[in-house]
Amino acid sequence: MGKTYDRIDGRLRTFIEEQRVFFTATAPLAGDGTVNLSPKGLTGSLAVLDERTVAYLDFAGSHAETIAHLRENGRVTLMWCAFSGPPTVVRVHGRGEPVFRDDPRWAGLLAHFPAIDPSDHGLRAIVVVTAELIRDSCGFAVPYLSYEGDRPLHGSRFGRETDETLDAYFRARTHNGTSIDGLPGLPLPLPPTPPTTSGV
Repeated sequence: MGKTYDRIDGRLRTFIEEQRVFFTATAPLAGDGTVNLSPKGLTGSLAVLDERTVAYLDFAGSHAETIAHLRENGRVTLMWCAFSGPPTVVRVHGRGEPVFRDDPRWAGLLAHFPAIDPSDHGLRAIVVVTAELIRDSCGFAVPYLSYEGDRPLHGSRFGRETDETLDAYFRARTHNGTSIDGLPGLPLPLPPTPPTTSGV
């Protein structure tokens, strides 16, 4: 029914790259802390960097729970479900790190996402996940769902923001600078957006 893999390649990589949505799960170290589960989407916002590493773009939003948990302890699980085709669920358990705009790795990582214009979505960070355990399961109870397209709402909402107005937005939201449990979230003020290089 289920299998453990040493690496993300072949059929497994193809499956991950073809899915339109995935989920992230994180938690603080505190036993009474708030577990967080987030849906992620937008075509082109996730990339398989190598056989043990994936990365995704972290866009503007009203919370920063995943970032706060990763900054505290790094634990994360990513999950993909097949909503069409053969029933499959894939999970990558590992260690995640939010890479912010002032990190020297920023430009190199952003180059893995050529289909996304980061200025349209208030890009806050690039989350890099190193796999420690890769496994699949049957997904027999996952329903068939049809993909109709990406919603344009996120881009139309945040595409008009500047670094200054976006920083004000983050500061005005209770759980961007800190998590629900009071952990450090986004580093505010957010570092300015680096100049765009050719081809990115």
